[in-house]
Formats: sequence, structure tokens, C-alpha cells
Amino acid sequence: MKKILVIHGPNLNLLGTREPAVYGRVTLNEINQSLKKLAKLRKVSLAIKQSNHEGEIVDLITKGKKKFDALLINPAAYTHTSVAVRDAISASGILTVEVHLSNIYAREKFRHKSLISPVARGTILGFGPQSYILGLEALVDLLHAQS
Repeated sequence: MKKILVIHGPNLNLLGTREPAVYGRVTLNEINQSLKKLAKLRKVSLAIKQSNHEGEIVDLITKGKKKFDALLINPAAYTHTSVAVRDAISASGILTVEVHLSNIYAREKFRHKSLISPVARGTILGFGPQSYILGLEALVDLLHAQS
């Protein structure tokens, strides 16, 4: 069974109450439940983590290299600022899909640059919680294509 690591970045633990006009009212727990349901249907295993700490995210990625076949990540604010997260993904060589709830290109100018996209296989954004579902579907399809 293929194993996928899901990482939710900073402040995503506040979903449901944080800027609902931007992020909606769906909670992180609801997103995780949807991902688990899909993973069961697609016969993959998920490990789901959320952290507000850059170093912890870096550690999850670098240690996950040996345990997981792929990474689904919403780096949140670290998308635009973290060379460390970018370098961890690049160094690990783990198959990665980047997701975002909002369309980062329709938001403030400082959000228009992703440091993660160049080291990800693909990026899905702007579809709210469905971005995660689409990202997981893409990863599973990519993993099956590699088999």
C-alpha cells in the first residue's frame, strides 16, 4: 500500500473561523476526514500532520523521505517565505503536490510567488477544500503510473 504524508502549514489549524471570506467555514478536521475517506477508497495510507513551526515541517519532510511515497502539502504562509521547506522537498526527492485553498494569484501581491511550486510535481489552488481532494487524486494517479 502506498503511503502519503499530508502536511498542513501554519494557521491552518484555525480553518473554519479564520477569515471565512477567504478560506471558508470548513475546518481542518473536516478536510482531514474527507482525505481519509478518499484514501480508503483509493487504497492508500495517509499520515496527516499540521504545524505552525517551519523547522518541524522541514523535519517531517526530510524524515518522511524514507517512510512515504509522496507528499501532499499546503505550506500556507511558508509558500512565499521558506527556502528551508523548499530545500527539504528538493533534497528529499519525494513526489510532491502543493495545494492551496485560495487562489494565491488573486490575492495580495506578496502571495503571488511560490517557492514551493518549482520543486513540486504540480500545484492545485483556488478550489477551497476541493484543492486537497484534487491534489490527493493527482498523487494517487501519479503513484499508480510509477508502479
